[in-house]
Amino acid sequence: MENIQVTLPDGSVKSVTAGSTPLDVAKGIGQRLADDCIVARVDGNLWDLNRAFDGDAKLELLTTKNPDALEVYRHSTAHLLAAAVLELFPGTKLGIGPPIETGFYYDFDPAEPFVPDDLEKIEKKMWEIQARDLPYERQYMEKEKGLVMYKDQPMKCELITEKADAVFSEYTLGPHFIDFCRGPHVPSTKKIKAFKLLSIAGAYWKGNDKNAQLQRIYGTAFFSKKDLDEHLLKLEEAKKRDHRKLGQELDLFSIQELAGPGLIFFHPKGGIVRKQIEDWMRDQYLKRGYSLVYTPHVMRADLWKTSGHLSHYAENMFAGMELDDAEYRLKPMNCPGHILIYRDKLRSYRELPVRLGELGTVYRYERSGTMHGLLRVRGFTQDDAHIFCTPEQIESEVVSCLEFAFDTLRAFGFEKFEAEVSTWDGGVSGKYDGTADLWELAEGALTRATKRLGINAPVIPDEAAFYGPKIDVKLLDALGRKWQLSTVQFDFTLPRRFGLEYVAEDGKKHQPVMVHRALYGSIERFFGILVEHYTGAFPVWLAPVQVAVLPITDRQQDYARTVHQKLIDAGFRSEFDDRKEKVNLKIRDAQMQKVPYMLVIGDREAEAGTVAVRHRKHADLGVKPVDEFIAMLREQVQSKSTAD
Repeated sequence: MENIQVTLPDGSVKSVTAGSTPLDVAKGIGQRLADDCIVARVDGNLWDLNRAFDGDAKLELLTTKNPDALEVYRHSTAHLLAAAVLELFPGTKLGIGPPIETGFYYDFDPAEPFVPDDLEKIEKKMWEIQARDLPYERQYMEKEKGLVMYKDQPMKCELITEKADAVFSEYTLGPHFIDFCRGPHVPSTKKIKAFKLLSIAGAYWKGNDKNAQLQRIYGTAFFSKKDLDEHLLKLEEAKKRDHRKLGQELDLFSIQELAGPGLIFFHPKGGIVRKQIEDWMRDQYLKRGYSLVYTPHVMRADLWKTSGHLSHYAENMFAGMELDDAEYRLKPMNCPGHILIYRDKLRSYRELPVRLGELGTVYRYERSGTMHGLLRVRGFTQDDAHIFCTPEQIESEVVSCLEFAFDTLRAFGFEKFEAEVSTWDGGVSGKYDGTADLWELAEGALTRATKRLGINAPVIPDEAAFYGPKIDVKLLDALGRKWQLSTVQFDFTLPRRFGLEYVAEDGKKHQPVMVHRALYGSIERFFGILVEHYTGAFPVWLAPVQVAVLPITDRQQDYARTVHQKLIDAGFRSEFDDRKEKVNLKIRDAQMQKVPYMLVIGDREAEAGTVAVRHRKHADLGVKPVDEFIAMLREQVQSKSTAD
């Protein structure tokens, strides 16, 4: 029998007999490695550890230290979930069950809807199956036979019809479960050491609200119970920080059923926070050489035909409105409006760059199952800016945009963030607009800009928008969660579609380069992230109520009211609590509302012209003269300190 040559990452070569598997190689190196292995990478592709080599191969054995191994592990746990469901609820129709960033899910269509108590039963059954040490067995099926075999699973038949080759792979797990799946998977259920089912949610088949609604069971899985427990603690903390819960408790915003989903109503306190966020950005626009503009919320459909949105983005736009002169559409983007302002007169190269900034509200049709509080909505306000410049100015403009993005994050208390550069596929697919020269120019400017700023920004090929490359900035919040936020995006298409020009130094007309730039992403989403990052306890400069003035009895009412008015006159957001309640209750209520400072006023404070200062986190700060407290508060607000 011929031997197969297997080359390992260090360049060493193992000679094994035909029919050997990656697991055999691992065992040959050492049993400990074999025990730690989750999956293999053979000639660059992920493979089951017990899948036989086809011939000579390059092999990498992936252990629990590899992120790809965790993804496979979670995919296998999703199959374990499906197998448990079929044992408990025979006849359940199966959808899909992929791994996701935080765990896995599986979509089901059961005869009777699952209820929350079913999660415990299903999880118990999963552990029973895990204990059986069942293998994940890969086998092959001809497409026509597969459609017959899966006839009782209509969603699987649909997937096989759409995606399967003439012969496709499937995986079995015990006597009840078989799934059309490319794999790979862990060798057996004993490899799965720690998992937890989390919730049941509704989900449309293929994410389309015109399809049947299914039930999605979410879960998570880790290589060790310790990692799982740490994750579950983070989830508990995330629940406490949920912006939807805090938004209601702190009276910041609401979503009104009568008005419709995905449309946000900012209440007075939320309106104050939003004003601080918007004012900060507008002030920065003016300091950094941007011009403030305002564009209409609704424009003729012809504009969106010219921009290409009606041909490329129509399914995300609200339906048109027929008025007396034409069809109109709510704007999904601000860029065409800014382009019309730029195009209103012929520009000289001496005027460039032209930087137009707007906090503009846009409207996009999000499917009903995709909306999530402030994070995914149908109407939102973008801190949108568009820069029109010469090719020679690109790099410096990108550097300025990135510096602006990082300054924005730091101003609001975020110190950890990452960046990625998304590029095209070199024109292979034909799906990208623009010439190779333009892509080279833009991608080079982006990568050089990140290097100038000392940013380690990995390049992600074939992830650009069709009209140009981009840099995405992701922040890490107090729980270490990543949030996609700022974007710097090139656009080759719109300047051409709208015939934009400038008169260059040679006296001829040239097409400017256009850069889209959003730093908050959207006010709504950024607001939600801030709520969760700070658990609703905003820094003093952002807090809707900065000070609560709390007289102990009616005897201090007049003095307390004077203190309250003095704070108002000094420009602070003060709330006067004159309820006939015990002061401890007033303090508790102010604490619950996350008010940074509470000024407790009794007889001694009223007589001495002082206030007893309490902080929401540091409790009693002692007695201070009113003017001293105001000076301290002013310094915190003016410096926009994010320390608590």
